[in-house]
Amino acid sequence: MKQPRAWQRMLSGRRLDLLDPTPMDIEIEDIAHGLAFVARWNGQTKGDYPYSVAEHSLLVEQIFRVIQPKAPVKWQLAALLHDGPEYVIGDMISPVKNAVGPGYRTLDDRLMAAIHIRFGLPAQVPVVVKKQIKKADKISAWLEAVQIAGFTRTEANKLFGAPNPAVIDGITLRLRPPVEVRQDFTKRHAELMAEL
Repeated sequence: MKQPRAWQRMLSGRRLDLLDPTPMDIEIEDIAHGLAFVARWNGQTKGDYPYSVAEHSLLVEQIFRVIQPKAPVKWQLAALLHDGPEYVIGDMISPVKNAVGPGYRTLDDRLMAAIHIRFGLPAQVPVVVKKQIKKADKISAWLEAVQIAGFTRTEANKLFGAPNPAVIDGITLRLRPPVEVRQDFTKRHAELMAEL
């Protein structure tokens, strides 16, 4: 019996095997392009453009630097790439991930390891760093929920925890065309790689 196709052709020309991804098949341009077109919140956000995973990733990295100002550049890069696998598997909201079960986590972990290795990071980020990135991720989710996804502050506080006002001071989310977000994501990645 013929095996079902488990690879995707990327715009770079790479052929990424989702079941056995290798670092050699990972390109930042593919990640930036894909993430710039993947909508957070299943597209249920206010505005003329979807709020993309690429935009979210830039915000998480920014927040991570605020809450961990002495973090090494490699962990800033890990924060930027924290949702990297979503360039091929999409952004599933937590209820869908829970319904899909452990298979989703396995796929996500394999892709993340390949992405990390491709850009000089350890396959698995230390637990303490992962928790710090997750904290920045939750603060980002709170901002997104309140500013663009129609949640009340009370709802957002229950789901994500109330953020420290000093961390979010002055952050206003903007919905932008995918081409702008893709360029900013690629630029930030290049800056961090140059500092490594």
